[in-house]
Amino acid sequence: MSQTLDRSAALYNPELAPESATNTWKTLNLFNWWMAGWHSMAGYTMAIGLFAFGLNGWQAIIAFIAGAIILYWANNLTGVAGQREKVPFPVFARAAFGVFGANIPAILRAIVAVFWYGIQTYLASAAVMILVMKIAPGTAGLAEGTFLGLSGLGWICFLLLSALQWAVLLSGLETVRRLTDFAGPTIWVAVLALAVWMLYRAGWTIDLSAVTTAEVPSGARQVLGIASAAFIVAAYMAGPSLNFADFTRNAPSESSVRRGNALGLLINASLFGIVSVVIALAAAEVYGDATHDLVHLVADIDNVTVLLVTIIAVAIATAGVNIICNFVAPVYDLINIRPGLFTFRRAGTLVAVLAVVVTPWNLFSSPVIVNQLIGGIGAFMGPLFGIITVDYYLLRRKHLDTESLFNDRPNGLYFYRGGYNPRAIAALAIGGFVALLLTFVPAWADAVPFAWPAGIVMGGLAYWLLHTGRTVRIVPDGQEHPAPNAEAPATTR
Repeated sequence: MSQTLDRSAALYNPELAPESATNTWKTLNLFNWWMAGWHSMAGYTMAIGLFAFGLNGWQAIIAFIAGAIILYWANNLTGVAGQREKVPFPVFARAAFGVFGANIPAILRAIVAVFWYGIQTYLASAAVMILVMKIAPGTAGLAEGTFLGLSGLGWICFLLLSALQWAVLLSGLETVRRLTDFAGPTIWVAVLALAVWMLYRAGWTIDLSAVTTAEVPSGARQVLGIASAAFIVAAYMAGPSLNFADFTRNAPSESSVRRGNALGLLINASLFGIVSVVIALAAAEVYGDATHDLVHLVADIDNVTVLLVTIIAVAIATAGVNIICNFVAPVYDLINIRPGLFTFRRAGTLVAVLAVVVTPWNLFSSPVIVNQLIGGIGAFMGPLFGIITVDYYLLRRKHLDTESLFNDRPNGLYFYRGGYNPRAIAALAIGGFVALLLTFVPAWADAVPFAWPAGIVMGGLAYWLLHTGRTVRIVPDGQEHPAPNAEAPATTR
């Protein structure tokens, strides 16, 4: 790190600065982070959606594990970078996009996160509403009639859960860490309870070789289906993987990040995939198909104890995953856009309000909106990942001058042209265009699952090629290069 410079008020906020990193997120905390991140209604819905590729139980499990391995590799890159530089994602992105250009990836990530935050909150509130009506049947009258598409009881449950999540976030990241430490293991109680309940109803028999689609695909289509499903699993965590530095900046060492990822992805995520497949196949035995969502399965539980344990655990876990995956990211993004205006509390309050304004229950009920709006913006997560990792690992050889990330002088290391890096923006446009084509062109429907990795490759490759023959500065002018045995000097591409 260089000598401390005068930090620009347009870029600096104490919560963005490297010295605000706590070093308290150790291996166990990151393991719990991943447990909280995976175990949700949306996670289960994604898992059972793998059967749509014509896979049987064994193939779905293989695909899920393959997706977890891809994520392990990806999050070691972003996670270790965050731990080394001690800054959150939007500040880290300033190196590639420019000190003001970083607002572009910040806004894209924030939009996706806000929408999914609202949707996850709604799904959890739907489960809570079921519990309320089971325990207090008299409240069923409140579930009749709607305002803006949601019943009175639905509004009460949704706003209550929103307020609880908001209160947790306002308490700071240490409270978030303690919540994930509790929420991660807690959801396993719910998942295992539901698995046992569904196996009991299925007569303790499931067929892992059964195909839930009407037509059994050919051998080549099965291979394509497994590959497609694996990348769907990986893309499900594309957003959180991009801003993983928001949390790993607080890790004490690179090894703690790698170990946390190994436990949380290679082991925990794989086990979650296996249990989800088991529940889905048991549901197929009971209902005749495996497509029943978690809310439907929970609503059908007639054992009050199992229902109580399951819904409480699901609500807690959904709050946990929502905060870490969809709340913290837009908060840091808003602070990055206007450091002088937003604090952690102000940004968190705005995110909570926006998540209500978008009426997420209406979004979730419309696959067209989810796919075209959220999916369209989400298509840029791949190119962003490719650009930022190529910039850090290949061009800068894992060396950033963190003080320069807060410097908006025209001769600043990351000022580029007016605070924007035209090459990064061009690479984002190229990679995003490819990802959007794969996402929305009907003739390429089979390529949709590959939009995320294609975006990574095209965005990263375009960024690399646009720097061919150009010197990449890795330290400010007038300063000595880092020692050869520590970091590489400025490189020419």
